[in-house]
Amino acid sequence: METEYKTKKQAGRFLEYGGQYVPETLMNELNKMADVYQEAKADPDFQAELADLLANYANRPSLLYYAKNMTEDLGGAQIYFKREDLNHTGAHKINNVIGQALLAKRMGKKRLIAETGAGQHGVATATIAALFGLECEVFMGKEDTDRQRLNVYRMELLGAKVHAVTSGSMVLKDAINAALQDFAARPEDTFYVMGSATGPHPYPEMVRDFQSVISQESKQQIQDQLGRLPDKVIACVGGGSNAIGSFAHYIDHPEVDLIGVEAAGKGVDTDLTAATIEKGRLGVFHGMKSLFLQNDSGQINPVYSISAGLDYPGVGPEHAALAAEHRAQYVGITDDEAVAAFEYIAKQEGIIAAIESCHAVAYVQKLAPTLPKDQVIVCTLSGRGDKDVAAIAKYRGVEIHE
Repeated sequence: METEYKTKKQAGRFLEYGGQYVPETLMNELNKMADVYQEAKADPDFQAELADLLANYANRPSLLYYAKNMTEDLGGAQIYFKREDLNHTGAHKINNVIGQALLAKRMGKKRLIAETGAGQHGVATATIAALFGLECEVFMGKEDTDRQRLNVYRMELLGAKVHAVTSGSMVLKDAINAALQDFAARPEDTFYVMGSATGPHPYPEMVRDFQSVISQESKQQIQDQLGRLPDKVIACVGGGSNAIGSFAHYIDHPEVDLIGVEAAGKGVDTDLTAATIEKGRLGVFHGMKSLFLQNDSGQINPVYSISAGLDYPGVGPEHAALAAEHRAQYVGITDDEAVAAFEYIAKQEGIIAAIESCHAVAYVQKLAPTLPKDQVIVCTLSGRGDKDVAAIAKYRGVEIHE
């Protein structure tokens, strides 16, 4: 599972990024978690249980799918999609949640909490809590509960309690604030299942390792199919869990270009954006040092994206380090481009992909025609788009009455 990365200089740090910036009560709990995680990584029984659940519950390995129609239509590089949308619960989130829930059991915790933006991480956490017989509470920004009502109902159906967070901008960053506050208030029985490769150590490392199954599989699958590695690996980036998982096993292969696609919203040069790496500055927020969209006083700026899963004002510390070392490139895609890609992949390949994933698809549409036909792109479809259909229809002026 573990890979040594050039960016990792010491535990919990990626260059200057990462660390633990939390109250002492949480510091103690996080250090216990880090110790238990190191023990679990070395425990064959833990690894066997994780592998069994990934295969027989989460439905792994996910497909590496050759997008023949898109490849022919765009007329350039060969396009392959890593189909995380086919996992149980419909997204990559289940990979990480299974791992963290097993750690929670190992630590004797009885209650799982989680933050969620688009709802997929909340659904995955509620799913595993139901399977393991644990309590579950999910924090979700009020704006996101409104635009992702289907996922709110799914979480409640699975037995979770969903808290609509009304502070701040009422989006993902505010849900994380609320979850961290809850975790600090009752660490004795609670395990905070962090959904993205963000937050204080050991979360960025744990989430990367649990999500690295994506690139572990795709690296083997593309070699089985083509006898070679891809030229480009592309994934959408909010906090960055699916992208770091998609990149992990390629980081030490400099011949493979890594491209993260951020949500540009109404445009990178506007205030209505979530393109953190392109516009962010060094700061400390949510227990980590990383890049954040902030004003001259260091206050976190409101962010915007059509995608509830990408409208986060920061990015995981390993992504910040990969950008700083020029090992990965990060680009922005607007709402309009992502919606067009949502429609395009549906018509070309018969795949309704998450609007988050369609930011990556939109960049594939731009990039593939510029490359020779012997080049190979692997793009991660981080989730399915059922949850987004009503919102995209509304964006196009069509009201769907459920």
